[in-house]
Formats: sequence, structure tokens, C-alpha cells
Amino acid sequence: MKSSLHIFFSKQDTKQTLFLFLFAIHPPPLTHHTPYIRARTMTLKRETELSINSMEFDLENPLPHSNDIFSSLFHIEIDHMPSKNYIQTLTSSSSYLSVRHQIASSIVHISRHSDPFLPYLAVNYMDRFLSAHPIPDKKPWIFRLVAVSCISLALKMRKTEKTEYSVFDLMDDGGLMFDSLTIERMEMLILGALKWRMRSVSPFSFLGYFVSFFDCGDDESVQALRNRGTQIILKSQSDIKLLEFKPSIVSASALLLASREFFPTQFEPFRDAICGCIYLIKEELQHCYDVMAEAEAGCEVASTFVSESLTPPNVLDFSCSISETDSNQMSEGVIDNSTTNKSTQLSQGEISD
Repeated sequence: MKSSLHIFFSKQDTKQTLFLFLFAIHPPPLTHHTPYIRARTMTLKRETELSINSMEFDLENPLPHSNDIFSSLFHIEIDHMPSKNYIQTLTSSSSYLSVRHQIASSIVHISRHSDPFLPYLAVNYMDRFLSAHPIPDKKPWIFRLVAVSCISLALKMRKTEKTEYSVFDLMDDGGLMFDSLTIERMEMLILGALKWRMRSVSPFSFLGYFVSFFDCGDDESVQALRNRGTQIILKSQSDIKLLEFKPSIVSASALLLASREFFPTQFEPFRDAICGCIYLIKEELQHCYDVMAEAEAGCEVASTFVSESLTPPNVLDFSCSISETDSNQMSEGVIDNSTTNKSTQLSQGEISD
């Protein structure tokens, strides 16, 4: 009989820690429960497909039927973030950080020929799943299973007439393969951890809202700002320090950074307009902007916070060269990068008056 892998999942203690076990190399014996288990698995599969495929998911419009979409997005975005202690765990545990890196790397590798939004959505699912269910290290096959399952779910959410392929098409790279039942079991575990919130509220969901604050009648300039913001958001997902910020904060920071780079004369009025948004906390926006600017520049820069009552500070300016090659690797097919290979002045403390 051909051998196969069977994955068994169980939860233990109040923390609901995930344990994944390699049960055996042969199928378990049939029991009187087997027909029920198979029937239940098929039912869950059908329910999953109906729930997920009921409507194509647009990262920029996760709530297509909402009357007041942006107000709703600001109120629910926290429900689509990793748990609060996730960043602490990543920064305090090198092994846990390694797990995230290995799974994310697998996601990027497996989906390397797809559009960049597919791995972005899959990594979003991965972070939210890992924040709810730590998984044991030293089991690389589990890492790949999580990666494949997150991609599979992202594919189902992003499926259109142009993307009529399955995760098995992407897995054909000589790596460890899993049968459909194993992937479906892991999918159900991920769905449960995410509470079936698969229409992720991400930084892309707020681009349309914040772009409307950009006072420029030139449609090409607005599109260039939006494209550069998209590029920065895609790249920012690899920086764990940005995971602590709400998606709306990340979105606003990315557009401000893009504005400072592409349209420096428009930066101040754009910044002031965004800071006037009732849904944003100015200090959080400042912090996120500084972290993102530092990551984009590739160097450490001190953040400047000064009281309005003090004399204007000397702002630390520095130049950073943004490589066209690096930009293309992160957002190939998303934006024309012909204008990004230039030196840009970024000043810390710019959001503060």
C-alpha cells in the first residue's frame, strides 16, 4: 500500500496551543466512525467553498455591501490584526521569529509567479494564525503545510477568471507535497483561528480614503502616489516592527512617505489633512511613519518629537537612495518604477508640527 502522511490536530490548555503530530506512514484502520468523519469533512469543505467563493475578494474593498464603508473599516480593523502579544513574542524569541521567517519565505517562494497581492494576503493569514496558535519548531514540514494552506485560502479568496488555478499548480516545485485532505484540515484550523474573517482589512483597504486627502487635480499624480504607496505597503510586510500598527496607520504612513518622495511640495498640506482625520492618533501615525521611513531608507534615524511651545528644532535630514531593482522585486507588475531610482530627502519628526 502506498504510504501517506496523516496529520492529527489537538488543542491543549487554556492557551489553545497547537500540537501537530505525524501520526504514521500508513492510513489508520477503518472504524464505525469513519463514514461520519468523511461525510463531515465533505460538508465542511462545501461550506468553506460556499462561504469563501461567494464573492471575489478585493483587498481595497473588503466590505462591498457596506453603506458607510470607511467608518466600518476603522471600527473593525483591530479584529483583523495579530494578537497584542504577537510582536513581543517575535522580538523576544529567536526561534519563533525563525518560524515566521521560514513560513513567510515558503509563501513567497511558492507564489513567486503570481501577482504580489496573493502572497501578501497569505502572509496576513499566517501572522493572524500564528498569533493565535504557536506551532512547534524543528518540524519544517509543518511550516510548509501552513504556508501551502494559507496560499490555498488566499487563492480561493482572490479567485477570478484570470486565476483559475489551484495551490497544487503552485506547489509543483519539487518540495514536500500534501494531499488535499491534509490541506483542507489545516485550512479549517486556520479558518477557526481567524474566526472566518477572511476578507482581511489591510492597509490597502484605506488607500482610497487617504488618497482623497491629496489635493491635486492631476489624475496621473494621484495614481502615481497610490502606486508608490502600494509598493511601500507590499514591502513593509516583511518588517515585524510594523505589525503593531493598525492597517489604517500603515496605509496613511505609506502614502505620506510616497508624497514626501514624489511630491515634496504637497507633503505638508497632505500631512495636515491626514492628521485631521478623527480616526487616527497623531502620535501613532508619527511613530509608524518613522519606522517605515527608517526601513525604507535602510538606515537608523532618530525620531524627533518636540513640543509646539518650543522653538522649531533642527530637523535631521538624510538622503536615501531607493534601488529600482529592489522596488521591482517587491512589486513587479504593480507600478512603473522608472521614477523611483532617485535620491529622496526624508525628515524625521515631519508629522509633528
